[in-house]
Amino acid sequence: MNPKVDAYLGNVKAWREEFEALREIVLDCQLTEELKWGVPCYTFQDGNVVLMHGFKEYCALLFFKGALLKDAKSILIAQTENVQSARQVRFTSVREIVEMESILKSYLHEAIEVEKAGLKVPFKKTEEFAIPEEFRRKLDEVSALRAAFDELTPGRQRAYLLYFSEPKQSKTRESRVEKCMQKILDGQGLNDR
Repeated sequence: MNPKVDAYLGNVKAWREEFEALREIVLDCQLTEELKWGVPCYTFQDGNVVLMHGFKEYCALLFFKGALLKDAKSILIAQTENVQSARQVRFTSVREIVEMESILKSYLHEAIEVEKAGLKVPFKKTEEFAIPEEFRRKLDEVSALRAAFDELTPGRQRAYLLYFSEPKQSKTRESRVEKCMQKILDGQGLNDR
């Protein structure tokens, strides 16, 4: 047990009992407990395996390489459609967690085996992401924008493509492209400051 996680749980208002039940199950699987990204994270030989996090409607165990798990009980959920690797198991009560203990442990052991084997999730290449028409037009019109975008890291490129693709209305997509043009020209990612 990590004292930083003790402190975290001492300050949690929502999902405290659920987190404590999940913590007990995860620690029983011989993982190392840490506090990363402000939440309890469990690792195996420095590789992230699973973390606990809470939301308004549910709390969850998030398996970092959940896409590689067999998911025999069909309990894993991709948090959003663009998540390629991580998968969640969601809970709304301690009772659900207690009832699923043996299933959770089997998933945790499988996740540890994935980590031991050094398996990697095959991510979509940047070229496989759709380029919204509004952004494609700007890239064709402004050669410096095309050159600057091509110089960005693949992760930064994907972040922009996903951000530009989100809105349903063309007008909103155009607005996002316009607002981000200078950042791209400056070689910055979407969330860079």
